[in-house]
Amino acid sequence: MERIITDPRIMHGKPVIKGTRIPVEVILGSLIGGMGYEEIEKEYGVKKEDIVAAIEYAARFVMGEEVRQLKMKI
Repeated sequence: MERIITDPRIMHGKPVIKGTRIPVEVILGSLIGGMGYEEIEKEYGVKKEDIVAAIEYAARFVMGEEVRQLKMKI
């Protein structure tokens, strides 16, 4: 993940696109909101590879997440 960095001095340590202050969550939110790759590239000054890296970062985060089903008392 050379395109995504975390640094406590940049955006309070949130994962960002390397060389920018654009958080991964902003890129993902833009995609969810319906923006296309080209729109995001123009809006935030990032490359398609950066957008793909943000998606990969999120996917890896979710893959490492352990989900446990809670038992509910009725």
